[in-house]
Amino acid sequence: MSRVIDILYRPRGRFAANHVGAHTSSEVGGFGVFRDQAPFMRYPDARRIDVRATLRDPFGATYVRRFEQRTAIDVCALVDLSASMGFVGAADRFRVAVELCAALAYSATRVGDRFGLFAFEHAMIEGASLPATRSRRAALAAVERLSAETPHGSSAKGVLAAAAALGATRRLVFLISDFRWSEGLIEQALDALALHDVAPLVLVDSAEVAPPKWGLLQLRDSESGRRRLLLMRPALQRRWIEAEQARRRSLARLASLRSRAPIYIRDALNPVDLSIRLTAA
Repeated sequence: MSRVIDILYRPRGRFAANHVGAHTSSEVGGFGVFRDQAPFMRYPDARRIDVRATLRDPFGATYVRRFEQRTAIDVCALVDLSASMGFVGAADRFRVAVELCAALAYSATRVGDRFGLFAFEHAMIEGASLPATRSRRAALAAVERLSAETPHGSSAKGVLAAAAALGATRRLVFLISDFRWSEGLIEQALDALALHDVAPLVLVDSAEVAPPKWGLLQLRDSESGRRRLLLMRPALQRRWIEAEQARRRSLARLASLRSRAPIYIRDALNPVDLSIRLTAA
């Protein structure tokens, strides 16, 4: 976390807030980007009378100009700390998650947004969580506390408690996990986050998605710790890859009506690529 990484993002939809910021708001007023014209009787602001629109109206109605207000939003990272997030292959998955949270904390507070962090495994981890704040120091300190944790939970059911902790105000939520959950839990989590603008960030490792055709692999179950020696061969490699592709299709299907499309981060954080994906229309 020594180097500063800036990530660009664009929230989807409109957010209501009380602080001026960098994003489009659902509020309208007298300053900002021109939005439309409205009858003076609905928005009685004599300072914004549109003389041309008023003179053009055949019924003599008076019109005012309305402008889109810019607002600050809450950006929250929900981070999975179940045991599978401790996997180390081509990269250390948990370290990538921590680096990603640090980048989001810096980027959000830089543009005036608030950043919140909620870590979970079978329950929410209070010591590594922080309600949304504009303080960059507090946000990065929360990420430091997160980095001191060790993924070990036997499940990720705490995501439901983390979703409840967000409250009823709409937020931009980054759900960070390898998503090696049951379909039922993924569906429950996305339903619980339906109020928010959710971006699932899926951490994947080359060692998982592209196993060798031949060789001996020693596999370890993250939850139980049991080890197994596996002889890889082309037929098994093909079934392995097909299973991974099916898992991706399942996640895309579950997310299609509930959130943004999943964004896959393979081995390492690429801030340019991630920014392009997060700002795409």
